[in-house]
This record gives sequence, C-alpha cells and structure tokens, in this order.
Amino acid sequence: MSSGLFRRRSATAAWIYVSVACLFVGSVVAARVLGLVDYGVFATALVTAGFFQTLLDLTVEESLTKYGFRYVAAEDWGRLRRLFRQALLLKLAGGFLATILLVALAPFADELFDAGDIEQAILAVALLPLVQAAENVGATALLLHSRYDLRSVYQAGSAMLRLLAIVIGVQFGVVEALLAIVVAQAISTVAVSVVGGVAVRKFPSAPAKELGEDVPEIRSFVAQSSVATGVISLRGTLVPLVLGVVSNTVQVGLFRVAQTPQSGFAAASSPARLMLMTEQTRDWERGERAAIIAGLRAYSKWAGALMLVAVPVFFVAMPWLIRIVFGEDYEGATHAARIVLVSAAIHFVLGWTKSLPVTIGRPRLRIVTHGLETLVAIPLVVLLGAEWGVTGAAVAVLVSTLVFAAAWLVVVLRLREEVSAKVSLQP
Repeated sequence: MSSGLFRRRSATAAWIYVSVACLFVGSVVAARVLGLVDYGVFATALVTAGFFQTLLDLTVEESLTKYGFRYVAAEDWGRLRRLFRQALLLKLAGGFLATILLVALAPFADELFDAGDIEQAILAVALLPLVQAAENVGATALLLHSRYDLRSVYQAGSAMLRLLAIVIGVQFGVVEALLAIVVAQAISTVAVSVVGGVAVRKFPSAPAKELGEDVPEIRSFVAQSSVATGVISLRGTLVPLVLGVVSNTVQVGLFRVAQTPQSGFAAASSPARLMLMTEQTRDWERGERAAIIAGLRAYSKWAGALMLVAVPVFFVAMPWLIRIVFGEDYEGATHAARIVLVSAAIHFVLGWTKSLPVTIGRPRLRIVTHGLETLVAIPLVVLLGAEWGVTGAAVAVLVSTLVFAAAWLVVVLRLREEVSAKVSLQP
C-alpha cells in the first residue's frame, strides 16, 4: 500500500470518527438537558423526519457512484455531467415531497403518538429532508475523484454544525433545537454542494450529453436502490415509530438510547464501508472481481475477531455506561441496549452488505435481504413492543438481524460460485 493511499484512508477514518463523536455527544446533550419526556418528543420528531426522508427521497447517489465510475473509466464526460444534473433534480424532488408529507402529518401527530407537542416538533423539523437533499450529490462528486477523505471532512463539519445547533437549541426547548438542526443542515448542504460543483468541473470539459441507451438501466438501478433504501427505512426508522404508536414517546426515547451500540458499531465500520464502495466499485468496472470476493472474506474475518472481544466488554459495562453517559433516568434502556449490542455486532461483521450491491450493480439484493429483515421486525415490534416496550422492540430487532444474516450468507455463496465460474472461463 502506498504511503499516499494509507494517509488518505487514515484521514478518512479519523474524520468519520470525529463526525460520529459529534453526533453522539449531541444525543447525550439533548437527552440530559431535555429530560426523559421532552427527549422522547425530540427523538420521535427526528425519527419521523428520517423515515419520510429515506422512504420518499429517491436514492440516486448509488447509481451516481456506479455509473459515474463507468463514465469516468470510459472518459464519457458529457454523460457524466448529464447524470449529475438528473441526480440533483431527482434528489430535490424527493426532499420536497418528504417535506410536504411531514407538514401534512403534523396535525395528526399528537393523537397518533398519544403525546402533546409532537405536532410543533414535526413542523419544526419538516424542512430537514428538503435542505439535506442535495448534500449526497455533492459528496459523490468527491468519491468519483477517489477523495473519500475530503468527503469525510465535510461529513465531520456537518456533524459539528449539528452538535452546535443542539447545544444552543436545547437551552430553549425541543422546537428550538429542531429548528437549529435544520439551519445547521442547510449551511452544511450549501458548503458540500459548492465543493462538489468544483469537483465536477475538474473533470475534462464537455457539453452535457443524453444518457441514451443507458437510460433504462439507470432508471432500473435508481428504482431498485430507492426501493431498497425504503425497505431499510422501514427497518431503521419505522421500528421506533411503531414502538411509539403501540407504546409511547418515552419508550421511543429509551429505544434511541438503546440503539447507541448500533450507531457506534455502524460508525466504526463506516470508513471501511466507504472505502469498499469507492475502490471495489472502481475495481469491479475494471474486471477485478475475484479480488473483491477475497476482500469481503478478509473484512468479515477481522471484523468477527474484533466483535468477539468487544461484545463481552460492552455487555458487562452497559449498565454503568448508560448511567454515566445518559443519566439514571435512562437506566430502563439497559436490557434493550444489551440485546441491540448483539444485533449491532452481526451488522458490523456484515458491514459490506451496503456497498456490495452497488459495486456489482444488483441493488435488488438489498431489497430482498432487508425486506426479509423488515417483514420479521415490524410485526414483532407490534407484538413485543406493546407488551414489553423498549426491551420487546430490541428483541424484535435481534431476531430480524439473524434472518438478515442468513439471507446474505446464501447470497454470498451464490455470488462466489458465479465469480469462480467466470474466472475459470477466462483464457
């Protein structure tokens, strides 16, 4: 590995961890300052916004990465520019639709979640999907230059702005904190969009060119990626929403605390996942496919070894960590956090499952695997969450994760056979 590549990877990891630390501290500040009840309202509003944003916002950044690398490899700069323009328009349309639906939902929110002040909180955060819509388009332009280190810098900057917004906003209340987050996100989106625009202009100049025969394939890719992301949204954000409906917003707040191991492990694997998607998508387009399968195997082996050490330590320390970090009011999340810890470890070992479908151009794999996970999780949350609150929801998450892991085991075995067959046919 060259020293330049090592520095770039190290910088990527460092800045991503800075962003994660900022987001984590923001959650702790909000939980401690707002208190158990108001934090439940705060968390419910953000989860609701995240659900509609992910569900309705078209996932074009994955196709932008996949086909962007294809056009870069072919030096088809005209189509690359057309691809960016279309992606930006679709993202803005999706964000606008999500905002409209949040505004429409707000008048019914108090009754839906059986709690006061939810309506105002959702209205305060309603603009978040719209102001965030263009951010990933600008960030993808950096990935096409293989500058995932710069992308991580702007990700960290965005997290710092959000932390500052929370620190200031929570001093005044839930609504003010949510409004501050929207403003911080708007500033972040403008910054990364400007830098992304510069990155696009650094490619050789060429007039925008129609995508032509690639249109059906790109449309199919975007549609499948969007459905896959929607399915993931159902798993990631609908679980706490359903818990709030069958239980109450306090349980939602506790569940967000219990999800800390999941957020932490996802953040820990984030640099590797970002680099996997960037480098392996590039290598796949070059035909270096056997090496990609070997890389997945190596990642899972080292990730599994790390989890064998980390999980027992955090399992034992969990009561102390929650009490010290979040406060005694949140001790009710302890059992749920331990259960989520096991689920998070499984997802950590399978961290490549988000990037691999993009790399090989099969986003439908995410639809199938995450679809199975969601089909198991949601009914179980309804049953177990109504009975045991946050702990029941955590059990539902763990069971669905086991189903997800089994599905991906089958997928990888079949993919390995396909790649081996193609390699054996090569002269």
